[in-house]
Amino acid sequence: MNTAIIKPQWSPLTIGLMVIGFITFWPLGLAVLGYILWGEKFGGSPEKAQRYFNQGKAWCTSNKGRHGFGAHRYASNSSGNAAFDDYRAEQLRRLEEERARLDAEIDAFHEYMANLNKAKDREEFDRFMNERRGSRQGYEPKPDNGDQNNNNGWGNNNS
Repeated sequence: MNTAIIKPQWSPLTIGLMVIGFITFWPLGLAVLGYILWGEKFGGSPEKAQRYFNQGKAWCTSNKGRHGFGAHRYASNSSGNAAFDDYRAEQLRRLEEERARLDAEIDAFHEYMANLNKAKDREEFDRFMNERRGSRQGYEPKPDNGDQNNNNGWGNNNS
């Protein structure tokens, strides 16, 4: 016996509640829509909802090997021919080695790009600092002729 006041079906009341829910707060409208669509499967019982969830989970895990979601999906499958199974195992091992090599190359490339970006950032920062130092009043760049002043590039403003 279903004693719910609002039944999970397309009725003027549930449609009105869904529209009001979407207008006031969209997740509320979405919840009412979900109740209308799937409320009958759960029947208001947590046990029915858990059973429905477990059925879906079991279906997904049973189809895992057929659709290629598992990493070692061929490990337990035998063709019945030992020579072919050996050949397949060897090819899979070779592919895993190739994947590992490609992953190492990807990591090396990412490291190279990080170093390149770091060098570019350093160059831009140095350029910014040089422009900023050049625009300061009383700043004189260090002479390149080996003349060492102990004023760190700042001119004498007393003259």
